[in-house]
Amino acid sequence: MKPLARYAALSNYVELGRSVGLDPVRLVRESGLDPASLTLQDRWVPAATIADLLERSAAAAQCEDFGLRLAERRRIANLGPLSLVIREEPDVRSALRVMSRHAHMYNEALHTRLTERNGLATIRLGLDTGQAGETRQSVELAIGVLHGLLRGFLGSGWQPVETRFTHAAPADRSTHHRILGPNITFAQEFNGIIIYTTDLDAPNAMSDPLLRTYTQQFLDSTDLAPATTIDRVRELIELLLPTGRCSIEQIARSLGVDRRTIHRHLAAEGETFTTLLDSTRAELAQHLVANRRHSLTQIAEMLAFSSPGNFTRWFTKRHGCSPRTWRTQGKPTLRPKVHDTHQDLEGHRHRPAPNVSAEPESDR
Repeated sequence: MKPLARYAALSNYVELGRSVGLDPVRLVRESGLDPASLTLQDRWVPAATIADLLERSAAAAQCEDFGLRLAERRRIANLGPLSLVIREEPDVRSALRVMSRHAHMYNEALHTRLTERNGLATIRLGLDTGQAGETRQSVELAIGVLHGLLRGFLGSGWQPVETRFTHAAPADRSTHHRILGPNITFAQEFNGIIIYTTDLDAPNAMSDPLLRTYTQQFLDSTDLAPATTIDRVRELIELLLPTGRCSIEQIARSLGVDRRTIHRHLAAEGETFTTLLDSTRAELAQHLVANRRHSLTQIAEMLAFSSPGNFTRWFTKRHGCSPRTWRTQGKPTLRPKVHDTHQDLEGHRHRPAPNVSAEPESDR
């Protein structure tokens, strides 16, 4: 499976893109991503897709420092729930170790390793998106975010001993020096930041000792395991349904595998693609119908039904009442379900249908 990354990796992408003359919404859509989902920071997408979007954006804007400029707009909160833990660690060393150990919570493609020797600490950064392709912008984004995090711990006047990149130097280094300081080298053997070990011992100025107990409890209770195949497929179903391209083939391509691999992994976790599609669709339908933001016709299109009537019939069988009734009267108390399976007009098999007597009504 290809590594995934949170949409938070693209925080402020639209604003930066417009500032350098791009049409960021068009570029996002051409990458196969959903522009509307950029606000859903915790949704996961293939890290390779994000890396490719950043490279194409840098090329289109003729802006070699695009990724670094994006990093400049970041805050610690963009690390998601993990930021709550990191900001309460007592010192820089502890914060870096937590971030390295649980990097998969925000980017499965990113790996960091901290080593100490002769008074110097080296923070190496690796990026593996699962496919061949340029990752210069993603690496500079990650290094820039790490540098900003260290400055948050050590103060705005802090500078590293050296910042290293494996790629060649840009024609104009002014942005790099403004953001990362004067000690930058290119064409090196690794990407990373070198600091003094004494910096690691510095107390975290953001930390509140009274809150650390609670953040540790949060860390212990939160599921920190990498995303399962079910998690990955469910996220992509939510992403692809509105595009009309939600198929097992498309999801397999997004994850860099074939459809049989998807089926095999889902079966090992006690699930099938059809039932996962149905349950995800049902959850989305409940949410969309209840919040009244979209018409029922729009919802039918967003959930990839061929017509509002087909959506209404599916919803009624799935939830025990029509979507219009659900919207106006709320969730009904369902009668006992008949324990058999059925086939809907969309060609998907579903869980047992409730025994309903009301005729479906369509949205007009």
